[in-house]
Amino acid sequence: MMVCGHQIDGATLSVASDDVDKQVTVGSWTADRPLTPGLATWTLDSPAAGWTATRSLAPLTAKTTYALYGWTKDNSWSANSISFTLADRDRLTPGKVRYDSISDNGGESAITVSIAEFKAKACQNM
Repeated sequence: MMVCGHQIDGATLSVASDDVDKQVTVGSWTADRPLTPGLATWTLDSPAAGWTATRSLAPLTAKTTYALYGWTKDNSWSANSISFTLADRDRLTPGKVRYDSISDNGGESAITVSIAEFKAKACQNM
């Protein structure tokens, strides 16, 4: 997750839905201290240093679209979410990141890039 100019306190993985009332949380993590601007990483399937699982990850299933997003405890800020399926996740290789790139005209599309490119470009249109 790239934190762009604000702070993030945690992250939630849910089943993607246009209806907020129908989103089902499948995992949630709280950072031991607020994440400040820069890159933050952790594994979804096991506790990582600096993170506490506030809801352990439920088994993920094929053909389900998930959404991962970052949040603050007081709901004052959030990170852009990224939607993915298990097939999308399985196509990732070490050193690669999937995120929603926002074009100059405001359009969004999921792209996969190197960590270096992600660090260089993820906050450009924020």
